[in-house]
Amino acid sequence: MPEDSPVLAHVDGQAGHLVLNRPRAINALTHEMVTIIRRMLEEWAADPAVQTVVLTGSGDRGLCAGGDIVSIYHDGIAGGTASAAFWADEYRLDAEIAEYPKPFVAVMDGIVLGGGIGLSAHASFRVVTERSKVGMPETGIGFFPDVGGTYLLSRAPGELGTHLALTAGLVGAGDAIAVGLADWYVPSDRLPDLLTALASQDAAAAVASVADPVPESALVGDREWIDLAYEGDDLVKIYSRLADSDVPAAREAAAVLLTKSPTSLKVTLRALRAAADLPSLPAALEQEYRLSVRFHGSHDFIEGVRAQVIDKDRTPRWSPATFDGVSDEAVTAYFAGLGDD
Repeated sequence: MPEDSPVLAHVDGQAGHLVLNRPRAINALTHEMVTIIRRMLEEWAADPAVQTVVLTGSGDRGLCAGGDIVSIYHDGIAGGTASAAFWADEYRLDAEIAEYPKPFVAVMDGIVLGGGIGLSAHASFRVVTERSKVGMPETGIGFFPDVGGTYLLSRAPGELGTHLALTAGLVGAGDAIAVGLADWYVPSDRLPDLLTALASQDAAAAVASVADPVPESALVGDREWIDLAYEGDDLVKIYSRLADSDVPAAREAAAVLLTKSPTSLKVTLRALRAAADLPSLPAALEQEYRLSVRFHGSHDFIEGVRAQVIDKDRTPRWSPATFDGVSDEAVTAYFAGLGDD
């Protein structure tokens, strides 16, 4: 595999290594990268010499900052179909990682957002460090937590997942483990030791040999007000409970919600509640695919990416601009079937 490939693959002892290799873009995920990863996973699944698969990111900024949102933005403006094809294969990859027949170790060091969650949080061993910044920031760009995000966050303790999904919050190692996005804490200076151990040891033994106790979770300490505020499926009531709370952090969350796309917030809330009742990750990914196709090219998605990524003025003009302006019928339309697609 050439050195400039966006994904590097090599075998070290009994471990097959996949290295995301776009460090200048914090390894943002492209369709080509998805194709390479799927091909290598299929090859290694049939190779008895490869006992464990290890996912890391090149550079020192993070594993993966999400999908290549700039390409998706331009495709949306043009009314193209490349993004729909990308999401279809990306979501298939996420499901394949969750069901992979061999141990899959995802090293979630540094920034892990959006599509990076899809590559790592469905793995059998999910390792975070003191440098980890994990989250689903999609409501801030007029989108929703995809790549199985609705499935994972809907199964977090209490309403912690709802809080993170709606506010698009980033969390560190302790909180990521508490909400179910990771399960092992390894200090970053021990990651070389982890990779060395994986070359010759069983994955479980290798990870355990370098892991430290899980750091305390601040979110767990906030469960009381979070669970109370985010109960139910009415976004307006959730906002009111946050805004009227005696807890400063709750009022801060209310202010954050006012900066997000009202359409994204309402669709995300309904998607989370629906995903909680779905039987499997693939079922949730099917729902998410319908939502992704509908969001692509929508006003709020195009405007959100423009404001946050393209022009970087950080002042998106959402339409509708208020929670009440987003009708139940408009939300329901996002979930409708896609026919032959």
